[in-house]
Amino acid sequence: MSTITPEIIAEHGLAPEEYDRVKEIMGREPNLVELGIFSVMWSEHCSYKSSKKWLKTLPTSGQHVIQGPGENAGVIDLGEGQAAVFKIESHNHPSFIEPYQGAATGVGGILRDVFTMGARPIMNLNALRFGDPEHPKTRHLLAGVVAGIGGYGNCVGIPTVGGEINFHPAYNGNILVNAMTVGLAPRDRIFYSAAAGAGNPVVYVGSKTGRDGIHGATMASAEFGEDSEEKRPTVQVGDPFTEKLLIEACLELMATEAIVAIQDMGAAGLTSSSFEMASKGGVGVALDLDRVPMREEGMTPYELMLSESQERMLMVLKPGHEDEARRIFEKWDLDFAVIGHLTDSGRMELRWHGETVGDLPIDPLAEAAPEYDRPHQPTPAPQPLGVNDIPDSQDPLQDLKKLMSTADLCSRRWVWEQYDHLINGDTIRRPGGDAAVVRLPDGRRGLAATTDCTPRYCQVDPQEGGKQAVAESWRNLCAVGAHPMAVTNNLNFGNPERPEIMGQIVGCIQGMGEACSTLEYPVISGNVSLYNETGGQPILPTPVIGGVGLVDDLEELPSAGLPAADLDIILVGETRGHLGQSLYLRDLHGREEGPAPPVDLEAEKRNGRFILQQIEAGRVAACHDVSDGGLLVALAEMALAGNLGLFLDTTEPRATAAWLFAEDQARYVVITSDKETVLEAAGKAGIKAEVIGRTGGDSLKLSTGQHISLDELREGHENWLDRYMAENPADSVA
Repeated sequence: MSTITPEIIAEHGLAPEEYDRVKEIMGREPNLVELGIFSVMWSEHCSYKSSKKWLKTLPTSGQHVIQGPGENAGVIDLGEGQAAVFKIESHNHPSFIEPYQGAATGVGGILRDVFTMGARPIMNLNALRFGDPEHPKTRHLLAGVVAGIGGYGNCVGIPTVGGEINFHPAYNGNILVNAMTVGLAPRDRIFYSAAAGAGNPVVYVGSKTGRDGIHGATMASAEFGEDSEEKRPTVQVGDPFTEKLLIEACLELMATEAIVAIQDMGAAGLTSSSFEMASKGGVGVALDLDRVPMREEGMTPYELMLSESQERMLMVLKPGHEDEARRIFEKWDLDFAVIGHLTDSGRMELRWHGETVGDLPIDPLAEAAPEYDRPHQPTPAPQPLGVNDIPDSQDPLQDLKKLMSTADLCSRRWVWEQYDHLINGDTIRRPGGDAAVVRLPDGRRGLAATTDCTPRYCQVDPQEGGKQAVAESWRNLCAVGAHPMAVTNNLNFGNPERPEIMGQIVGCIQGMGEACSTLEYPVISGNVSLYNETGGQPILPTPVIGGVGLVDDLEELPSAGLPAADLDIILVGETRGHLGQSLYLRDLHGREEGPAPPVDLEAEKRNGRFILQQIEAGRVAACHDVSDGGLLVALAEMALAGNLGLFLDTTEPRATAAWLFAEDQARYVVITSDKETVLEAAGKAGIKAEVIGRTGGDSLKLSTGQHISLDELREGHENWLDRYMAENPADSVA
């Protein structure tokens, strides 16, 4: 075995004091296999050592929660014997190095997290962040990531139904690719990962193990430098057709009584899956690594334990069920191998051709990873904007046209047309609206999901930005008539060893926790991705929220677009004219200034519940929340979605940028034929609601006489991304 030198320790991402702790736990110097295992298990990606202290403060229980954080995915009770299983995961570093495979294997990994729990995946979503559109790599990265997500999801047969994309120069050197999957399972057939029963066989199923992805978890726990391109071998390679077979084989075996425990081989592969299963069950494991199915010659125990080859699972079976399980996996043309058994030793014993090549205590690796209380520095409050410091709009509709043709507000059709969002025939609400909705098997109810975050708010005020990410997901679910039930989160930040970055992490988590508590909207799963920076340039703090809610009656589902002429337009919620950090200020005036909009969580709860009541009473023909770009953008999106114009009352004091483009929170646009009842109900609930216009025509008209046709508005909005991706594609593969 190799001598462990300080250079080797550093290459494995362990600090000198962490290595001292390794020796203390082992009672000796580790060998290279054992060092590699410590390296991945104690990586930021696997151990959450910088964020664990703060993640423990998040609310994780509630009336619908069956399983909170700590398993492959979270589980909520949908009633009528059904459960929803969901989680979001990052594949940021791999996607920057190799965008197609990085994004594809991100989708594959999150699918496995969900079907490992016994759930059949029913929808995929994503949250993507790219650099400046003018940056030479952005087009290449966007094309590769979208193709990877579509290629994997389409081939495996799961609809990709929603998501979000933003662009900002802060992501030039480190894009974000967060993938979310939602699945359905019988309420009484959830599968867990805690191993049990000394002597029970440990079984490897799926694809063979190769050398791809070795040190993937370690790479995901370090910032990029000039050598990032050299890390290409650490990117996994996915096969969606094998994943489809694996889903069917696992679900078939789950219909029997054979499985004791099951775990996806994700980050850190065989190492993390075996250690986590054994630690949760309080047992030991003995593995014969030469029994692991291999696809490459001359593989070593070190490579086998650290490989992140895709489409693999680890199971503990009840004794005597091996042949039954083998028949199922061989029928689906998948590898099946008994590679070891459980013990009562509390240790991981690794054998290679009969010789011991690793002998480690399990709990200290799985549970005693370092937990840091890193110094954190609060983000300084931004200077408020003066009343006279914000330029008013001289021509609001031309300003609207410009905004609707920017990278952050243009149509994403170029993206989601590459995703099969209708496969399986249950997608009710397609991409492009507030939240996606998929029909449940009973045909009457639906499951809604959304991904949300506004990084520019988090940058200037992490706590308010964290609250807003939760609140926006809440609004997006309410706007489609879904009762928000729980969230999963993906916390994407820079280097936590820098106090100002750690301050962002702490602030965002505190804000999210406050919002989830007030809204009774718990966090049941999630992922943390740190060290997202290159050359010392961090990304914007991006704590993505994936929200899931239940639609009780699909018959009452409101439209995303304007559905008919001669209906009244009601604005629900209070407009105070907040333009700090707005797209109006940034994209039209080049100023990223001012505070983020404040989030009144009680107003969010009250207004969201009011919207749900009105939808369920059949009074809402269409609904949309007001977010990026403000009211005029929300109305334009509804007009374009329904291909129908509207008249907007802009008599004083509404003829200002502060009313038309403000990004005040807790607001919705409601389209109704029963305005008197809606307004009366709002008055009784103490909620501000006012009629602001009427649907009809083929243009957006203001009471000032200004107007813009839908065709003129659509031209830039619908075509910006197509034109961008068609421009000089050869120049973008730098």
